[in-house]
Amino acid sequence: MHISSRSAGIALGVLVDAVVGDPRRGHPVALFGRAAAALERRLYGDARPNGVAHVAICVGAAAGLGALASLAPERVLSGSPARLGGPAARPASGRAGVVRAVVETGLTAAATWAVLGGTTLAREGVHMAEALEAKDIEAARKRLPHLCGRDPRTLEAPELARATVESLAENTSDAVVAPLFWGAIAGVPGLLAYRAVNTLDAMVGHRSPRYERFGWAAARLDDVANYVPARITGLLAVLAAPDSRRALRVLRRDGHRHPSPNAGRCEAAFAGALDVTLGGVNVYGSRVEHRPEMGEGSRPEVRDIRRAVRLTRTVSLAAAAIAVLAPALWPRRARRSPAPGA
Repeated sequence: MHISSRSAGIALGVLVDAVVGDPRRGHPVALFGRAAAALERRLYGDARPNGVAHVAICVGAAAGLGALASLAPERVLSGSPARLGGPAARPASGRAGVVRAVVETGLTAAATWAVLGGTTLAREGVHMAEALEAKDIEAARKRLPHLCGRDPRTLEAPELARATVESLAENTSDAVVAPLFWGAIAGVPGLLAYRAVNTLDAMVGHRSPRYERFGWAAARLDDVANYVPARITGLLAVLAAPDSRRALRVLRRDGHRHPSPNAGRCEAAFAGALDVTLGGVNVYGSRVEHRPEMGEGSRPEVRDIRRAVRLTRTVSLAAAAIAVLAPALWPRRARRSPAPGA
């Protein structure tokens, strides 16, 4: 089996995320968010075309940066004629080929680490479990905004537990499975572009008077980017469940009932795998949403948070294994035949 630089880079990035987690300062996603917010101040208008322009520039810049990073090793090692637009150089071989592979692996690893959030997600779940197990409701309420946007001020332990389990389910896809999926398919450009899409959705893709039109493009693009990963997340949760038949039944019956075309698949699969019932009334500031119930068991309890964390980690590990193996198993691209007379 050929181990590609992409596979090696994704594996290394996953390992770094598992050991280090997110950087405390200077996180690339935070830097992107500040740049996107600055651009929003210039482009904002209560109209869809303004939002489309905002998304196009932000995501295009992220994908373009990834493409330039992917091309850098080839251009540097191929010699000056290729860099200046001259005749294409011969493929690097020997020591140059090894250097190129190392650089490509390092770039992919750095991008993977920058966009993954699985370790931090699991840690936040553990923090919520610890606070609720200690019956420190105020600490749990202060911690909940790290996971979701619900108003925690009036939530008691059962609703805090439900919010945590639902957030772990949805963010397992958003923070782990989806970036790995796009990284396996499109390498560094895919990793950076996906994280840009998902970040913009979190910033402007929600329903509010300000973003109803401006955030439309970000929300729709995020739905498209997460369509396949969310269903992969659901299937992996089913496979990891103690009772896979029950989990699959709940996923098939309830997954489409959620207002989100993707979050419902993740939450329904987790509900079936954990044998709990998710859904209910959610309060987001002044907005109240009534979510349909999903699952067949009782309402989540504090003890279910650690079970959800273990499920998140299992699904994340399985997704990482698939992302590493997929590029290695894909057939290598056939090299172009030399032109006649070359």
